[in-house]
Amino acid sequence: MEKITSFTIDHIKLKPGIYVSRKDHFNDTALTTFDIRMTSPNDEPVLNTAEAHTIEHLAATYLRNDPQWKERVVYFGPMGCRTGFYLILEGDLESKDIVGLMKDLFTFMAGFEGEVPGASPKDCGNYLDMNLPMAKFVSKRFLDNVLTDIDESRLIYPQ
Repeated sequence: MEKITSFTIDHIKLKPGIYVSRKDHFNDTALTTFDIRMTSPNDEPVLNTAEAHTIEHLAATYLRNDPQWKERVVYFGPMGCRTGFYLILEGDLESKDIVGLMKDLFTFMAGFEGEVPGASPKDCGNYLDMNLPMAKFVSKRFLDNVLTDIDESRLIYPQ
């Protein structure tokens, strides 16, 4: 079998950032998959499942309610390696196109107060596996350390 594209990225050089993972075209529709890399692979601790699950709930809710982007959101969910998330949006996009959206999203998550959306037995299959304080902490860390002054080195995969 051929090696899939995501396994050809040098994860030793990869730093937290926003990267275009792939682009798919279906007739006249383009979908862009973004790699929202929150931790440095094989270098920093990965996200625990509880904070990743909380971020998934918060981000999915925020993104599907954002007035500019909600109609273009296809998917938001965690990477299996737990170093970040995938975001799939309709459109032929570049990382720089969603920096504002990511800043708004991570600001929202870093400051979120209250009940996590969908964190109930009726709404979620594992509603007890949530950690809002840690989700807020890692969201603020990503916002402060990566998004606030993001440059091209965190927007294009390293060669």
